[in-house]
Amino acid sequence: MSSQSKSHPGRVLAMLTAMIAVQCMFAALAAAQDQPAPKWELYGGYSYLYPHADIHGQLPGALLPLPGTRLESNPRGIGISATYNFNNWFGLTLDTSTHWGSGESTLPHRIDDAAFSNLSFGPKVTFRHEHFAPFVEVLVGDHRLMPDAFHDIDKVGLMLGGGLDVNLFRHVALRVIRADYVMSSYRYGPPGIPSTDVRGVRLQTGLNFMFGGEAPRVSPTAACTVQPTEVFAGEPVTATASGSNFSPKRTVTYSWNGTGVKVSGSEASTQIDTTGLEPRAYEATANLSDGRRNGTASCSARFTVKVPRPPVIECLADPASVRMGGNSTISSRASSPDGRRLAYSYTASSGDISGNGDTATLSTRGAQPGRITVTCNVNDDRNPPLTASSTTTVNVEAPPPPPAPAPEIKQLEARLALHSIYFQTARPTAENPGGGLLDSQADILEALAKDYRNYLKYRPEAHLILGGHADPRGSEEYNKGLTERRVDRTKNFLVEHGVPADHIETRSFGKDDNLTTEQVKEQIAQNTELSPADRQQMLNNLQVLVLANNRRVDVTLSTTGQQSVRGYPFNAKDYLALINTKGGEKKPPATKKPKR
Repeated sequence: MSSQSKSHPGRVLAMLTAMIAVQCMFAALAAAQDQPAPKWELYGGYSYLYPHADIHGQLPGALLPLPGTRLESNPRGIGISATYNFNNWFGLTLDTSTHWGSGESTLPHRIDDAAFSNLSFGPKVTFRHEHFAPFVEVLVGDHRLMPDAFHDIDKVGLMLGGGLDVNLFRHVALRVIRADYVMSSYRYGPPGIPSTDVRGVRLQTGLNFMFGGEAPRVSPTAACTVQPTEVFAGEPVTATASGSNFSPKRTVTYSWNGTGVKVSGSEASTQIDTTGLEPRAYEATANLSDGRRNGTASCSARFTVKVPRPPVIECLADPASVRMGGNSTISSRASSPDGRRLAYSYTASSGDISGNGDTATLSTRGAQPGRITVTCNVNDDRNPPLTASSTTTVNVEAPPPPPAPAPEIKQLEARLALHSIYFQTARPTAENPGGGLLDSQADILEALAKDYRNYLKYRPEAHLILGGHADPRGSEEYNKGLTERRVDRTKNFLVEHGVPADHIETRSFGKDDNLTTEQVKEQIAQNTELSPADRQQMLNNLQVLVLANNRRVDVTLSTTGQQSVRGYPFNAKDYLALINTKGGEKKPPATKKPKR
């Protein structure tokens, strides 16, 4: 055997290694693609055999064996195979190929020209891509060597290799190359003669036809939606993406971005914060991928931030004209063009208005005749809110002049012009607020209650107004509490004697609005019940009398405005206790009870 023959195994292995490397490269590219597989594949095409074998043998009747001769490459061949695919990557292949001799020589036969055929079966692993499909295979079966000089021999042989199919159409692919390492052994002669070992390569190219199985996958698509499509700034928007035609065996990932708005997330749905956005259109975009080269899709959806509109309101008064002291119902007819929740408030230029719903009540008590302007305000629930206002007017009418009083009413009104009610120093006390009313003053109040009850029959709207005073001694806080106890004691006495409580008003002045020294001197001078000597004695103790005159409760009749006479009861039976600056414990040193 020549040195050239000996080097052939290395070249074969190198060539096969390169082929396998190329197939592995394509397989690595295709592994992530996961294309659907046909159920059946039928291949047919050209086949080339390089046996890489030296044939040894002894012809029948020969005394000596023939010397080993290298079998020539055989370019004359065809190959056919059928593959059944169990899934996307694994199938079983039935393969056959035949390579025939040259037919150019006659006896003596050439021994370096041999035909070869096989019928093999084995697994095939395919790595499918959208455009190409590399594969590897292992085939075991019958290998027949048919040399011209010897008889045909069938042996079990092995083929190991792979190839590359390039997709032309849906059902047709070009098998660019199929390369298999071929291994089988034969013996032509007695046992002492070396075996003929085929350790070569089979190369093929042709067309591969594909049938059945899943239809080829179409490109993935994505659809995006936003809800709601119109919002006001600050309201949330939900963006959702859905994909189609992605590989069911792979996990789809999501990434979000926006145009003019910040959008993030890695799920099929994400929340968009619209706080602070200007009114206009915005877009959210989702990118979907299942990890394959062509397994991506994108989609977008738009939403609009609307221009906010303030609420509108109309303010109405019913009735629009009332008598002094009457009430009017104020109604707000408001709405929000944007459907927001509303809150109401009211103000009035006079009188008293109350209510925080869509209606309020205006009380004109204490208001003067004329127009009262009422403002109805409404604001929505935004932050900050949008507001609106409307006004209406209520005309306050003066009460009609009272009819000429009947003689009996005049008499009652005259009797109701009684004296003010006077109290001892520091009476009533906080410990005994129900005391402090001397008998002489109780008699005055009892007469007042009787006449006032009769007066209400004619003038039921009449009120008694009680105003309490204290002398200037003591703190502001003390005097305020003292006068409150005095008007409460007076009121409670009248109520106990039949005067309705809701017809009595009380006011507490403390030491404000006190009678001055000059006013007390004038009262003493005008008192006709005092003799000149008594009058002088009073003037000698003027400061004591100034204090005593300011420990009182004045009574005012609301219908006439007349106020009780501030005449100190010098002739009262309990005068000494009443005038005492220490609460009636001692008689004042320079005074005495005047005579009638």
